[in-house]
Amino acid sequence: MIAFSPRKGKLTLYFMLGFAAHQDQLRQLGQHKLGKSCLYIKRLDDIDLSVLRAMLSQHIEMMKQKYQCE
Repeated sequence: MIAFSPRKGKLTLYFMLGFAAHQDQLRQLGQHKLGKSCLYIKRLDDIDLSVLRAMLSQHIEMMKQKYQCE
């Protein structure tokens, strides 16, 4: 539902449905960069982990609804 890749220079999270539903959270997240469906984070100290957790939970729920999974 969400993929993770610990790359050399940054952590990458792949949000399969993109970021349209996460605009408010992205403003609160902290230092990051975005691709089409990729969230790039250099260090966990640069972001608000509670905001990231909320984004992950929301995205998983959206994926469950879209693909009717449990």
